[in-house]
Amino acid sequence: MELTPLGRSDLRVTRICLGTMTFGEQVDEAGAFAILDRAVERGINFLDTAEMYAVPARPETFGATETILGRWLDARPGVRRQLVLATKVAGPSRGMPWIHDGAANLLPEHIVAACDDSLKRLRTEVIDLYQIHWPNRNAPMFGGLYFDPAKDREFSSIQTQLEALAGLVKAGKVRHIGLSNETPWGLMEFLRVAEQHGLPRVATVQNPYALVNRALDNGLDEVMHRSGVGLLAYSPLGFGTLTGKYDGPGFDAAMPQLGRLARFESMRAQRWARPDTLAAARRYNALARDHGLTPTQLALAFCYRNWRVASTIIGVTSLAQLDECLDAWAVQLSPELLAAVDKIRWELRDPAQ
Repeated sequence: MELTPLGRSDLRVTRICLGTMTFGEQVDEAGAFAILDRAVERGINFLDTAEMYAVPARPETFGATETILGRWLDARPGVRRQLVLATKVAGPSRGMPWIHDGAANLLPEHIVAACDDSLKRLRTEVIDLYQIHWPNRNAPMFGGLYFDPAKDREFSSIQTQLEALAGLVKAGKVRHIGLSNETPWGLMEFLRVAEQHGLPRVATVQNPYALVNRALDNGLDEVMHRSGVGLLAYSPLGFGTLTGKYDGPGFDAAMPQLGRLARFESMRAQRWARPDTLAAARRYNALARDHGLTPTQLALAFCYRNWRVASTIIGVTSLAQLDECLDAWAVQLSPELLAAVDKIRWELRDPAQ
């Protein structure tokens, strides 16, 4: 598979990245090892994780995914040199007291301690791409539509966060930095402060990008393109809604094979399970079938071949799902099909924003 640079960094990655947040919850260690082995065998060189994984987040599985990855790397000497390894420091706790002792402000010491802990769990000497999982400041995210200045509070400044990250780069613990769930203003400010003070430059932003959530197309895409920052597109299958598995009348917790939205009630409170998201997904899924494609093929090909996307993060729970996602790389979408996709978006906009 072809390699692409991440922003202006020297990192070169495959256009498909294996996301790992299912490892340690939906996927046990043996299953994770098999998926990782198959991904490397098929040419994937880019893995993404986070300190807070597995998902759904809970104290019992905090760090579990990194621990599994570390054991896998340890059992396969030499593989680490072939890979670009990305992980994330969690932002302010957002009601999760097991993250940074429940701190509502991401402090420099949290960033440093989290990095050290991730390095230990991953059993590696350096993290290739270290990302801030969500903004420290008040900003709309995870389905929030509006910025509300009344919610502003004291927080570590962007300069303070960058200085902490700079220390990790200088110490050789981190090669490059990135952001996640970020806004156009946030990215521009990180870039401005970095240039002004000689601090590390953001290489990537990891944000949702899927047929049911193209909010990035409304301004952040221009910022990233003109600033030379790469997009890591997450949830390209809309938490499974764009596979067709939820085209039926509802969720059945007795059928966990359907995925997270069926298995975990807490996940159904998220944007991906909104009635209008499900309705939009069914329109796109029907469109795929009308054009002789599976819903998965349409959803992934839309991201894989999009000029905005540096690498698309796929998440799987089985070897069959992994192969299906990787095989979709060969799918090309016609101009007519892309026009039909845009027509649906014009009508329904971005219900999972």
